[in-house]
Amino acid sequence: MTETTPALRLGTAHGRGTLLAAVLASGMVFLDTTVVNVALPRLGAELDATVAGLQWTINGYLLMLAAFVLLGGALGDRFGRRRVFLIGVVWFTVASLLCGLAQSTEWLIAARFLQGAGGALLTPGSLSVLQASFHPDDRGRAIGAWAGLSGVSTALGPFLGGWLIDALSWRWIFFLNLPLAVLVVLAALRWVPESRDEAASRTGGPGHRRRRFDVAGALLGALALAGVTYALIDAPVRGFDSVPVLAAVLAGVAGAVAFVLVERRRGDTAMLPTGLFRSRLFSVLNLFTVLVYAALGGFTFFFAVYLQNVVGWSALLTGVALLPMTVLLLVGSARAGALSARIGPRLPLTVGPVVAAAGLVLLRGVGTDASYWRDVLPGVTLFGIGLTLLVAPLTASVLAAVDDRFAGVASGFNNAASRAGGLLAVAALPLLVGLSGAGYAQPAELTGAYRGAMLWCAGLLLAGAAMAALLIHRPPKRQEGHPG
Repeated sequence: MTETTPALRLGTAHGRGTLLAAVLASGMVFLDTTVVNVALPRLGAELDATVAGLQWTINGYLLMLAAFVLLGGALGDRFGRRRVFLIGVVWFTVASLLCGLAQSTEWLIAARFLQGAGGALLTPGSLSVLQASFHPDDRGRAIGAWAGLSGVSTALGPFLGGWLIDALSWRWIFFLNLPLAVLVVLAALRWVPESRDEAASRTGGPGHRRRRFDVAGALLGALALAGVTYALIDAPVRGFDSVPVLAAVLAGVAGAVAFVLVERRRGDTAMLPTGLFRSRLFSVLNLFTVLVYAALGGFTFFFAVYLQNVVGWSALLTGVALLPMTVLLLVGSARAGALSARIGPRLPLTVGPVVAAAGLVLLRGVGTDASYWRDVLPGVTLFGIGLTLLVAPLTASVLAAVDDRFAGVASGFNNAASRAGGLLAVAALPLLVGLSGAGYAQPAELTGAYRGAMLWCAGLLLAGAAMAALLIHRPPKRQEGHPG
């Protein structure tokens, strides 16, 4: 017997409550992706952290999100989307409390790993609840409202976080999640209907084989990312020829090879069906994603620390400096998506990275006597315009590059690719620019590293632009009802 999913309408109390729960929950995850960068100088000083400690504070969170977000979506499909969503909310909140109470760098990093795992349950659940619960006539508006309101939380994150850091402590950027989580749990219990994918647990009959969880794929993907990340972060301290670094490299490479073999053997039941990569466009777009989001991750990591430890700005002013970038994304993404639908993705995906790279070249010149209006705002604005030109066309092109039945997997993998890009940039850039130990607290050392990092990030963006110009084309149109 097939379960009937309630068809919520947006104008009803249950519809508004469900949307509220999804927006607040995803807002917590997005907030803790961006706001921690602003807090790095303060928590580093209080916990006596090294550059490696700051890197793992960011990367522990991103690693778990990138590795397990697809598995989190599958768990919701099987055991109930509301149930897994609520588990993710509680898990994320407990981990946030542990982050705020951290008394050492090791404690904070461990809590950030836990927080990322909770986010991997929560992030796909917030969107799948809307997709499964709303009436088809209201579903598009509900998802659009979710995207817009979640974007507002992302925009407010650095500003609100900066204020909390200056007025109270960096710990409050994590404690803020507690009252938000209470609202989410109450709203979900009262208004969010339960739903699941019956095909995920159906047995019997041809074509109705029970789908198994690809736990092996998730774990091997995590091992691959963790091994490479550990080697990049630890090499400046231990040396490239040290046993732990070499062991991490071997583990990462072995994990990656085993991941590919396992996914290929599982076919369409894999967490990441390797058949997707028969689409050259899908492969190119995801490599483009890694390059662009590596530049974004590297920029935000270095910029927030540089403004506070070299330029001498407060955490609040640092948060304000990043605000125009997110506001531009909120205001312009829909227009960029519409433009891409008319002219194809190649031009926006070529021009966008070039404009963003120009912004980073301008920001490279920010000095100790920097003026916000003269030295910072122009570069941040250019960078934001460049991102705005490419984000929506990139997402739409990824979904259009694969069969309709793989849209969820393709979207999830592209999300994981963006997290992995940021993770690898934060791991590799300090090594490439010679920043290690407590160098982030030394203005002269940090200045040279920051300027080198901006050039590396601009180079990543220009590589993405070249790839788009040469290899990206308009996705083929598909007939309605035909998967590919």
